[in-house]
Amino acid sequence: MPRNRVVKIRPPGVKGGEKGIHALDQGCHSGSVPPVTEPESDRASVAGGLGRSRCTRTDPFRGRVILLAAIAGPIAAAVVLTPWRGHLDTADNALILVVVIVAVASTGRRLAAAVAALSAALAFDFFLTRPYGSFRITREQDLITELLLVVVGLAVGELAARGRTHRVAAAERTHELALLHSVTELAASGQDSRLVIEAALKALQQLLSLRNCHFTRHDPGTVAARVTPEGEVTLRDLSWTTEDLGLPTRRVDLPVRSGGWLLGHFLLTPTPGTPVSRQQLSVAVAIADQVGASLVADQPIPATRA
Repeated sequence: MPRNRVVKIRPPGVKGGEKGIHALDQGCHSGSVPPVTEPESDRASVAGGLGRSRCTRTDPFRGRVILLAAIAGPIAAAVVLTPWRGHLDTADNALILVVVIVAVASTGRRLAAAVAALSAALAFDFFLTRPYGSFRITREQDLITELLLVVVGLAVGELAARGRTHRVAAAERTHELALLHSVTELAASGQDSRLVIEAALKALQQLLSLRNCHFTRHDPGTVAARVTPEGEVTLRDLSWTTEDLGLPTRRVDLPVRSGGWLLGHFLLTPTPGTPVSRQQLSVAVAIADQVGASLVADQPIPATRA
């Protein structure tokens, strides 16, 4: 039996002392083989690394700044308009406040847009309608204008939030295609299967926000969770919703297939609670299939019928 070779890949942000990803490149075997077990050091790093999980990066400081601008922006605009409130029509003042609301809503945050609309309505009432310096409304037209400020702010905020969601989704699709292309290009150019496996490991970790991942040609033994060729996850033959719950268990099997043969397995260690879309799982299956094509090209004697 050929001797296993371990290739360590250090993911971005991992120091030299931490465990990287392991790619186990074995020769092709038939019959029963011992199940793959993780080293104790890997288990320790998985058990103790909950605080270092890869999650979607957020910027709470930027969110607080936008929320502060949503509150202060309309008030500041109303204060600036105060010297001209006797010369400008209330509709003109309202239009200027709408510009401020749209500027805040363009960030794509619904809450900020709603807060800006409410702040603009209150500032309009307090600074720009008679009696000045009071929240009383004596004219029906001023009340209608104030209500329209709120409605316009909510509508613009909703549209901007949907646009932001579409932009984020498009950026994610572009990133997923780039990861798939990085593996496909290596496989199509006839590179050694070890290089293709290394690229696939890096791509899968980024794509699925994994904490660990390795490849083996051995039978992985009993694995409760598995990614199907259709891009679904089954847990003991039951369908698992990854969009809300993320990948289940501490080890998920992603089979590597080609030409109807089962050639290996990617064993995935997910980050608990990190959502994974159906699109991402389909890309992961495509990456595994590219590895299968590369393995067949290197050694076209598969061991197990898929």
